[in-house]
Amino acid sequence: MNSPRMTPLPDDLAAAVLAGDRTALARAITLVESRCDRDIAAAEALLQTLLPHTGKALRIGITGAPGVGKSTLIEALGLRLCARGHRVAVLAVDPSSSRSGGSILGDKTRMAELAREPNAFIRPSPGGDTLGGVAARTREALLVCEAAGFDVVAVETIGTGQSEVAVHGMVDFFLLLLSPAAGDELQGIKRGVMELCDGVLVHKADGDLAAAADRAAQQCLLALRVLHAGDAHKPPVVVGSSLTGRGLDELWQQIEGSLARARSEGRLAERRRQQVFAWLDEVVRDRLLHDFLADPGVGAAMAQARDDVAAGTRLPSAVARALIARRR
Repeated sequence: MNSPRMTPLPDDLAAAVLAGDRTALARAITLVESRCDRDIAAAEALLQTLLPHTGKALRIGITGAPGVGKSTLIEALGLRLCARGHRVAVLAVDPSSSRSGGSILGDKTRMAELAREPNAFIRPSPGGDTLGGVAARTREALLVCEAAGFDVVAVETIGTGQSEVAVHGMVDFFLLLLSPAAGDELQGIKRGVMELCDGVLVHKADGDLAAAADRAAQQCLLALRVLHAGDAHKPPVVVGSSLTGRGLDELWQQIEGSLARARSEGRLAERRRQQVFAWLDEVVRDRLLHDFLADPGVGAAMAQARDDVAAGTRLPSAVARALIARRR
């Protein structure tokens, strides 16, 4: 018979995370990802203790269509950075099983070499029903990794849907990966992603695809010049291959250079400030919605409201106002 799961003491867990205990790091992320009411207070106490030790890492978001090679790039770049003395954490958000809610792809199997690296940590998390391919607690997990001493934290997203740009709200540098054929597909790329990205990598630029990648990079560069016409610093476009190593050093130089300029000009601090504001607003909205729907009276009224809306007898906007006014 299995014993009941015990919630770890926040102070003990925080001390272990700060000491670099990888098992404690995994347990801490599991705690902050938990949706159980009994874990919420413990998770908040843990994060409050760790908060003074966060904020020093470079936060990199990596997005792109499925199959463009996000995991391959992260592994190749991560191994390079670890060899240079960096500590790299990867928060890989996978598609979720509709039955179990767990991750489907399992990034540790797709980044096997990086997973064995002592200075790297890979955490696959199910995306669930959260917009943007970002797990509901990715921000909290990022803070825990920073507190554990990782100076580079990469957030790899699922790469589907226009709301993919949600990752931009939690990182310092938002990297978009494109395939070598992207020159023929620029019209199909969501404009919001192109406008928000801080840099582009045309990936898999090797073998027979090398020439196509160069052409795609030129077309992408022209598109970015139009989209960022008024910007002082336009997003760089790099052509690279994780297989041959082409462009990976240049990519990292562009990322470091961009972040150094943003830091010296105060843009990085302001970006993080706005991200925290947006995070607060999101949590308030989620909490209000949770409390609203938890009201037994609202539950009964909502059931009737859904019937009315489905029957086409009432407008959703009018029903929503009536429900909210009813609870005041």
